[in-house]
Amino acid sequence: MDAPIAADVVAERERAVAFISPRWWARNPRHVIVVPRTHVENLYDITSPDLHGVMDLVQEVARGMRGSYGCSGVSTRQHNEPDGDQDVWHLHVHVFPRYPDDRLYETRPLDVFVPSEERASFARRLRTVLGTRMGS
Repeated sequence: MDAPIAADVVAERERAVAFISPRWWARNPRHVIVVPRTHVENLYDITSPDLHGVMDLVQEVARGMRGSYGCSGVSTRQHNEPDGDQDVWHLHVHVFPRYPDDRLYETRPLDVFVPSEERASFARRLRTVLGTRMGS
């Protein structure tokens, strides 16, 4: 997984980082990816302290998303191995905003990355809610 660009980062903690995904789903745009700071391929290999750090940040992001996106719910996804639909070989958790009848699990991501300018306003919004300053 390529490192996120600084403008996409919405929160940095001791063990995890959260950033606006550059690849969106048509009905669930602006989702966030949370990754451990240390490289680990999947759920089987992550240490307990790093997993707790990731999940604590997932919870913060979910609360921030619910409070700032106007969504009516939040879903998380994490995949392991090819048969588990893993396609990036660094553990990551997707945090999706959910809306009535969005049919998230019946859709696929867009074929192209969303321009950074389009992602920037959502990153700023979440940074504000999460109390994150650029460079923090």
